[in-house]
Amino acid sequence: MAKEQHITSIGGQAVMEGVMMRGPHKTAVSVRKSDGEIVTKVDENGTKKRSKIAKLPIIRGCISFIESLVIGMKALMYSAEFVDVEDEEETESKFDKWLEDKLGDKIKDVVIYFAVFLSVIMSVGLFILLPFGLLWLVKAIPQLKFITDQKIFISVFEGIMRMLIFLGYMVLVSQMSDIKRVYEYHGAEHKTIACYEAGEELTVENVRKHKRFHPRCGTSFLLFTMIISIIVYAFLPGIDENKKIVAILLGIGTRLLCLPIIAGLSYEVIKWAGRSKNKCVGILSKPGLWLQKLTTREPDDAQIEVAIESMKPCIPENKEEDKW
Repeated sequence: MAKEQHITSIGGQAVMEGVMMRGPHKTAVSVRKSDGEIVTKVDENGTKKRSKIAKLPIIRGCISFIESLVIGMKALMYSAEFVDVEDEEETESKFDKWLEDKLGDKIKDVVIYFAVFLSVIMSVGLFILLPFGLLWLVKAIPQLKFITDQKIFISVFEGIMRMLIFLGYMVLVSQMSDIKRVYEYHGAEHKTIACYEAGEELTVENVRKHKRFHPRCGTSFLLFTMIISIIVYAFLPGIDENKKIVAILLGIGTRLLCLPIIAGLSYEVIKWAGRSKNKCVGILSKPGLWLQKLTTREPDDAQIEVAIESMKPCIPENKEEDKW
């Protein structure tokens, strides 16, 4: 008798030698130490206390995106505490001591939020400002005026550049030896969630047989974000090239203001796509699944064990609470 499939809202992230899982009420991080022991840290994630406004479409996507960045960074820092600590002699600099004296127990929170801030700034520079700068370089070529003067060209060109930069970044990162193990844990995370959604007991044997590609992966979310940005930016006002400085500042400003809308819309689209059984939706989701060939790798049994340990605390007693 076939088990009923349960599409869950539980999602996760690979960390250093471990996996972070985030459920409707709890977030768990499991890490395998160098001696083979698996340690798991479980925290309440505060979703119970969300207001009705925070649960509205679009808004919930923006909040979820910011929360994912912060929680993900915390999980990474926690996992880093267990990596090769036995082999390293810690040397504390004067700056480290000054920070510890001034900030005390708050130093970790400051580092986490600063790291999130830096990652956002780098992402904006790489995926917003760089494509916009390349657009102006192309528009400066007189021979291409008949194309670059078209309004639709702006959003399409930026979108293509954003996609190429994103794919190039993914390919380069995937070649790093340290990242390959993280991608194996990423695969373990996906396979564990798929096993749970199939209604099977969370054992290494059951998890192993599932695919490492998942339609609600963050990689697919980013790809949807790229596509939706093309559509949203197509509605932005045209550029008055007679006032270049004003046009550039206006162009950058409007693109930054649109980011929360794009993030919110992307969340709603992937939420809808994750529930839909429509064949057209399945076709649209394919590129995201293909891209996961870069961001996931087949895990070994030890990595699957870690993913299972991080999954278990996040499963609520009432399965209705973690429905996607």
